[in-house]
Amino acid sequence: MLGVTSGDVTLIFPSSGRVVCSKRSCWDFQLRSEIISLNMNKLLEFGRKALFVVRVLSGFEERRIRSYRLMLQKRIEAAEARKMALRKIPEQAILAEVRRMVEEMQTLNQKLEETESAIEDYFKPIDKQAEILMNTQLEREERTMKEMVIAMKDQALMEKEVAKRIANAHVVDASHNTTKDTPSTLTNESQVK
Repeated sequence: MLGVTSGDVTLIFPSSGRVVCSKRSCWDFQLRSEIISLNMNKLLEFGRKALFVVRVLSGFEERRIRSYRLMLQKRIEAAEARKMALRKIPEQAILAEVRRMVEEMQTLNQKLEETESAIEDYFKPIDKQAEILMNTQLEREERTMKEMVIAMKDQALMEKEVAKRIANAHVVDASHNTTKDTPSTLTNESQVK
C-alpha cells in the first residue's frame, strides 16, 4: 500500500510494518516488484502447462475427460427421462381431468334422476286429484251435451209436429173453405197456432 507524506512515499507492508523511502527509490522498488510479479505469472503459467502435459502423458487427463463425458452423458439421459416424464404428465393430467369430469357428470345425472323421481312422487297425489276433477268435469259436460241433444231432438220433434198440424190445418182449412166457412174451423186454426 502506498501512502504519500511530505516529499517521501510511505510503503506499508502488513508483515513488517511501515517503510519510508524517497520517491525515486520507491518507484524503482515498485518497478522491480512488477517485473517480479510478471516473471512469477510467467513461471506459474509455465508450471500449469507442464503439469497439464504430465497429466496427459500419465493418462490422468484422459480419464478425467472420459469421466466428465460419462457424467455429461448421464445428465443428458436423465434430462431425456425427465423430458419424457414431463411429456406424459400432461397426458395423465388430461386423462385425470376427463375422468373427473365424467364422474361429475355421472353424479349430476344420478342427482337429476333422484330429483325427477322425488318431484314425480310429490306430484302424484295432485295428479290423481287433477285427473279425478277432469273426469268429473268431462262427465258433466257429456251429460249436459246428452241433455242438450235430447232437448234439441224433442224440440225438433215438437216443431215437426207443429208443422204437421199446421200443414194438416191448412189442408183441412182449404177443404173446409171450399165446402163452407164454419166457425169451428176457425177455432181449430187458432188452437193450432
